[in-house]
Amino acid sequence: MQNYDNLIGGKWVAEAEAMPNINPSNTNDILGNYARGDAASVDAAVEAARAALPGWAGATPQLRHDVLEATGATIMARKDELGRLLSREEGKTLAEGIGEVTRAAQLFKFFAGEALRLGGEVLPSVRPGVEVMIEREPVGVVGLITPWNFPIAIPAWKAAPALAYGNCVILKPAELTPGCAWEIANILKESGCPDGVFNLVMGSGRTVGAQMVAHPGIDAISFTGSVATGRQIAVQCAENGKKVQLEMGGKNPMVVLDDADLDVAVGASLNGAFFSTGQRCTASSRLIVTAGIHDAFVEKLSAEVAKLKVGDALDPETQIGPVVDERQLQQNLSYVDLARSEGCEVIGGEAMDGQGFFQRPALFVHATNDMRSSREEIFGPCASVIRVADYDEALAVANDTEFGLSAGICTTSLKHASHFRRHIQAGMVMVNLPTAGVDYHVPFGGRKGSSYGAKEQGTYAREFYTQIKTSYIAP
Repeated sequence: MQNYDNLIGGKWVAEAEAMPNINPSNTNDILGNYARGDAASVDAAVEAARAALPGWAGATPQLRHDVLEATGATIMARKDELGRLLSREEGKTLAEGIGEVTRAAQLFKFFAGEALRLGGEVLPSVRPGVEVMIEREPVGVVGLITPWNFPIAIPAWKAAPALAYGNCVILKPAELTPGCAWEIANILKESGCPDGVFNLVMGSGRTVGAQMVAHPGIDAISFTGSVATGRQIAVQCAENGKKVQLEMGGKNPMVVLDDADLDVAVGASLNGAFFSTGQRCTASSRLIVTAGIHDAFVEKLSAEVAKLKVGDALDPETQIGPVVDERQLQQNLSYVDLARSEGCEVIGGEAMDGQGFFQRPALFVHATNDMRSSREEIFGPCASVIRVADYDEALAVANDTEFGLSAGICTTSLKHASHFRRHIQAGMVMVNLPTAGVDYHVPFGGRKGSSYGAKEQGTYAREFYTQIKTSYIAP
């Protein structure tokens, strides 16, 4: 069994403990043993990053471009191999795994270009003979804490802009999916990233993550994960004056109006609710359907859900892979039981036999928006179907949530689509499209309890990974 070490200061560092990386499709398949760092590992990574920071922050944009471009090119060239690794460790279908790896490559390539495009401003002062220069500089050492559901794309969309703008990085991936993060670290190292600029510290959130948040040598934290953990991080960072960016939960609505194209609405809902096993913060977990189309929608969607093939992520016929682990599976099943006890008709949702953590997709029909199963993020292949009278009620129900990440509407009415786009309380809006699925060159993020701080991806990433300096110059 191969051991995979942490990368600290350009060297692979073995730890006293390691954790097996288990395939959720087949628990007999162990991908390797991955290091479990501790507080001392974080301390060493911070020391290495701070030592490397002056050289990297002061490096030419060309050097940063070249490292990121080479990293993106290597990831793209290895997309089939890395996609298979991703599917083995996380449970996405092979097509989804390869697609996510491709996205990671695109992110590195995009930010390779951004390294060359970082600009500033020169303005005349209101005082005669004085010039004002506004520049962006790196934040410093940035700690990245990433989740298991997108094990290569999310590390990429955090690390690539952090490096492009001259920061040094310490990445802590989720314990369940360390393999893709290890590959990113190895590819960056082989692509010429200087020692200490990018550090990988695998381990638990309670030790490694907590030490990163508390460490005075880390200037900023970017976190994607649960609402409870995110709120704790926000408080700690505020107390220590540390810059923070949070991407947390979602309970995303998909509104289906009477005038919707039924096939479009069912297709978008099926994709948004159940693809990637529903393990997406942008998943359509509340299907809010007006009365005139409700019965036809439920009938057609139920039939399509029943056709979905659940199975091993590496099977080319599989459409829905396993849940990530036993704990997540049991949590999902508890919500199926809850929905039934709250009065829903549950279609599907049962655990399946096999050597992995398989669950049939679940529809909670006759749900209401005040049920716990309609308000709490499940993070699995489960969706509530909520019947409403008309568009006005649909919009009110869609906004009646503590979250505000993504929202969708299926309609052929330009009037309703335009009104929804303006009045939905969400950071991202999809019209006749699934709520999940975003581009890498535009901002990603939500409102309310879903997100805090600057947006991720696209040119907007610079708002978090840089800081402003204003200089006044007199001759």
